Amino acid sequence: MKNIHIDKNDIELTEHGFLKDRSLWNEMIAIELANSVEIELTKEHWQVIYFLRSFYQEFQIIPSLRIFIKNLNAALGPELGNSVSIHKLFPESPLKYICLIGGLPKPKHCM
Repeated sequence: MKNIHIDKNDIELTEHGFLKDRSLWNEMIAIELANSVEIELTKEHWQVIYFLRSFYQEFQIIPSLRIFIKNLNAALGPELGNSVSIHKLFPESPLKYICLIGGLPKPKHCM
């Protein structure tokens, strides 16, 4: 199990790097988690992260990437809510990284 250190506190992570106690999530932790996967957070990253956090809070599920992008497009518009933009912001496995940085559970459909 991994840990990250923030303000002299040890924050426990799962074996896959997700927060063990999701209630501890805050923007400082998000920045540290993003740094661990070499993502520098921009305004667009935060919009996507907060959108998925809100979606999860309302529905208690992490949707498939296709469903996520469709909802993101409806909420934030086509400039950000499309597959190309999401893959540029979160390369390789967008939902996995959005969840990891956003303090959400690991998506069941991610390896």
